[in-house]
Parts: sequence; C-alpha cells; structure tokens
Amino acid sequence: MISIQTGDVDIGALINGAKQRGIGAIIVFDGIVRDDDIREMELEAYQDVAIKELERIAEDAKEKFGLLSVDIIHRIGRLHVGDNILVTVVGAGHRKGAYEGSRYIIEMIKAGVPIWKNEIRSDGSSWIEGDRE
Repeated sequence: MISIQTGDVDIGALINGAKQRGIGAIIVFDGIVRDDDIREMELEAYQDVAIKELERIAEDAKEKFGLLSVDIIHRIGRLHVGDNILVTVVGAGHRKGAYEGSRYIIEMIKAGVPIWKNEIRSDGSSWIEGDRE
C-alpha cells in the first residue's frame, strides 16, 4: 500500500499484510511528531506527484534490496505530539535487505517527495524542507 492520507495508520494490519511466503524479516519505521517544543504540525503534499514518487521509490527499493513487500503511508493535515507522520513496513527474505531497503526508502522520501511540514511551536511556526534528522 502506498498512501497519503489524513487518517491514522493501522501498523498492526500492515505488518500482518506483509507476512507472506519468503518473508523472513519485516522492518517497521514509525516517524512521529516529537515533543521538542513542537505543539502541532501541519503537513501538505502535492499529492499526485508525491504518490507517483512514493511508488517509484518503492519499486526501486524492491529491485535494489530484494524486498518482497513495501508499504509507505504518509499523513497530511494537522497532527499533534505523538501522532504518526510516516509509516513504512518493509519485508524481505533476510534482515540485511529489509534494513537497507527501509533506510533507503526513508532517505529517498526526505530527499525529494513533495511533502512539506509546518512545525508549530510556542514561539511561532516554520516550514521545513528536505532532509532533516
């Protein structure tokens, strides 16, 4: 599943869906709104382009790392501390491919998918672009 959505993510259902013949390792990444003076976050996306990019990234990761299953769900809208922002569930035959593929997917999303976040803090807000740890 590749999705950009406002609603939360059922991570358990994604993990169960990734369990299939040949899968020996599943890696879950759950990026959440952190509590470091961020009160809320507003996320926007150029959805048509973002979905196509996420699909391309998933296919590239499958080819490069031998992944058998890739789910990428990115949320948009107003989110609060502790809310899920980005969830990836990656399945492969072995842990090495699953770990490497998961990291690749996250880095590629940060590098160029048109999704923007506005971090709302007690002293104001700022739009964040690109790769930021």
